[in-house]
Amino acid sequence: MSALLSMSGVTAGYAADIDILRNLSLSIEPARITGLIGLNGAGKSTLIKAICGFLRPGTGSIHYDGADITGIAPHTLIDRGIWYIPQESSLFPYMSVADNLRLPLERLARTTAGVEIDARFEEMLRHFPAIRAKLHDQAGDLSGGQQKMVEFAKAYLVRPRLCLIDEPSIGLAPKIALEVYQWIELFSGQGMAILLVDHNVRRVVQMSEYIYVMSLGEITAEGKRADFEGDLHEQVRSWLGVNF
Repeated sequence: MSALLSMSGVTAGYAADIDILRNLSLSIEPARITGLIGLNGAGKSTLIKAICGFLRPGTGSIHYDGADITGIAPHTLIDRGIWYIPQESSLFPYMSVADNLRLPLERLARTTAGVEIDARFEEMLRHFPAIRAKLHDQAGDLSGGQQKMVEFAKAYLVRPRLCLIDEPSIGLAPKIALEVYQWIELFSGQGMAILLVDHNVRRVVQMSEYIYVMSLGEITAEGKRADFEGDLHEQVRSWLGVNF
């Protein structure tokens, strides 16, 4: 199976001569969950920003669906079928929940034939029923868990081919975190390709078909789920070269 997205020899950083990503290569296959794990500061979020065009690589290339998207303009992601759920909220706080949800969907309807906004909105509410009571609330008035739910509902409305998910469970109560992982399974069941970055290593391994380990801007280990099962504590220490 050919990769939906591939990064080849990517080097990138936020300041001249200071590289966060170092000759990094990975690939994401269609319709499966790919996991990315590593310590804080390993460069995981930087990798996602490079894919999304928020950070242009100094060297290397990024290809998506056969096209070179290196340095893509971030506002064109939705048009290409790529969606990003960031660690922090991306909602417009003074807009209603309904308007936050409809904004990308209306853009998609203008550019993609066959998108029925009302029907898709109702289907989303069946999967995220708690949102119905919050539709007229300002997004900024929601709790952290509720905002995360709206972020996932917005992605579900758009139905991207590739969804990049950065630390979705961090700071959430265990019950809400469990719902987050259920939403990710929902996305996967819809055929989305997913790049999942999460501090819960065991959960990433459990959910992903293929996993990359990142340390100091480089991929230090990779393999299928079976290669990563077993004594995760010892394995992670070995992969990252650290003591816990």
